[in-house]
Amino acid sequence: MTPASIAAAFLRACALDVAVRKPGNVSEGSPGHRMEARQFRRSAEVSAVALCEPGASVGRRIEGAMRATWDAVGCNTNLGIVLLCAPLARAAERFDGPPTAATLHAAVQAELAALDRDDAAAAFRAIALVQPGGLGKADAQDVHAPPTVTLREAMALAAARDRIALQYAQGFDELFALGLPAYADGFDARAVQLCFLQWLRSAPDTHIVRKHGLAAAQTVQVAAQSWWDTLLHRGRPMPGPEADACMAAEWAEWDDRLKAGGLNPGTSADLTVASAFAAALASNGPR
Repeated sequence: MTPASIAAAFLRACALDVAVRKPGNVSEGSPGHRMEARQFRRSAEVSAVALCEPGASVGRRIEGAMRATWDAVGCNTNLGIVLLCAPLARAAERFDGPPTAATLHAAVQAELAALDRDDAAAAFRAIALVQPGGLGKADAQDVHAPPTVTLREAMALAAARDRIALQYAQGFDELFALGLPAYADGFDARAVQLCFLQWLRSAPDTHIVRKHGLAAAQTVQVAAQSWWDTLLHRGRPMPGPEADACMAAEWAEWDDRLKAGGLNPGTSADLTVASAFAAALASNGPR
């Protein structure tokens, strides 16, 4: 795939994500956590250049995208998105045209296997630059010191406490098995909601765990399961013009409650964007 087509898929995924209200996360109609949708749109625009740089290593893509983001908006809007999408973008370059989901998954696994210490050093610099919430200090391979292992090995050390790192450790298996199917019927609000809830209900959001503890994350997980059941039963999106008014109001109220409590399911949101990006790249994904 060409850099332009890969960038278009990335921007499409980011635009769709910010257009849809996802409780606890920033969207067009719902700012929060001292951030607004325009910052996320701008971050996607400026980071796409480095993320889709022809021939660039995964680490170079991550560092370049995060430096561009920091220079443009001065805060961390998309570290998780970039960490997840960089291997996908590099893998997509292997193909003359859109790959299938299966061949894209295999290509991502090959890219992960080829990661080296230079990739780790570049990713560490990017993470240290934006200082994500709840980063803290690690006992081994702390991002403020030069790495002595590859990026994938460093991610494996963090996999138990970070679901983005888990994707690296497990070859993006979850992303292709859990996230991608939500977009099987197309790109719309319902697909984003399904994908977001799928991630949020399947495990405690690790961003919430790091900042507020496991109990808080489990409470949000239980609520997500309830909404998942409701969405599948009703068979239509909550916040759009066709939604049931009461249901849409309850969805908005959940969003407001989470933000009032400082609860941001950021990991689930990042995985939702990366799933959309993979779907947009795949030949058997939504068009």
